[in-house]
Amino acid sequence: MNSTNPYSSDFMPHIWPIGGGKGGTGKSFLTSNMGILLARQGFKTLLIDADLGAPNLHTIVGLPNPAISLSDFLNKRVPTLQETVLEMPIHNLFLISGAKNKLDIANLAHEQKMKVLRAVSRLDYDYILLDLGTGTSFNTIDFFTIWDSGIFVCNPEPTSIENIYRLIRSVYARKIRQVLKIDRFRSLAEKAEAQNPDATIHHPEYLLDMLKTIDPEQGAKIERILKSFQFKLVLNQVRRQDNPKIGALVCKIVEKHLGMRIQFIGNVSFDERVHEAVCRKESFVDQYSYSQATLDLKVIIKAITGVTEEQAVAS
Repeated sequence: MNSTNPYSSDFMPHIWPIGGGKGGTGKSFLTSNMGILLARQGFKTLLIDADLGAPNLHTIVGLPNPAISLSDFLNKRVPTLQETVLEMPIHNLFLISGAKNKLDIANLAHEQKMKVLRAVSRLDYDYILLDLGTGTSFNTIDFFTIWDSGIFVCNPEPTSIENIYRLIRSVYARKIRQVLKIDRFRSLAEKAEAQNPDATIHHPEYLLDMLKTIDPEQGAKIERILKSFQFKLVLNQVRRQDNPKIGALVCKIVEKHLGMRIQFIGNVSFDERVHEAVCRKESFVDQYSYSQATLDLKVIIKAITGVTEEQAVAS
């Protein structure tokens, strides 16, 4: 459960933001097919297209013209977020589309963002998967930091790994800002940089070390919060010639340099039929249920839920 969620209620769904450091990592493919697997296992699952700049989740799940979207809630055309939920042909699977969002929605005002975050936390689903935008925009970073959990997706390529590290570091830095509040952050950051020129927001690991020296109480508090993060990493589109241990190595590097524990939950094998399934708007995990990529995704689902496919169906 996401016990650190500040908008808790009597019911708290498992909320997993899913993001990548650049386009082409396959995060939308992973989000949609993970959602389908969760639904097939009996979990009431909601997919939310939170890639506000370039929403495409509706196309991948085979819904070309959604009648309603997230912007209808933000623009107060409907009073609740639940009213934007679309029922999918797959039992237990639901979608909030971003298809009809206006271009300016890509940069949500703080009040709008908080409205969405609060509303998502109140929805009655077992699992909520948010397909986030790529890169290090404030929207993407804030969706990670507000729930202190999420799944990072990258490919086994140097540029993709570099970009995901940059995204993780941005989440790290953003959390420091949130904990300290803006005025206190500026004051401590100036003192830290004066003592160590490398202790800037671009090098949050050095910044935290200096903050612990300048204000031990606040530094220890931030360190505890960062260590409580429940982040996971998936390596997607892994080919036979790729080193299968790259994902685990990335997690070790992040923990060594940032002090953030990230759990590597698996590789997803490259399969050229993914492209065909997306073009046909068909579920890959249903069409190719015995492919290595589907088996890999089932391992990832087990890492998230803590139960096997057989146990979930039996219950």
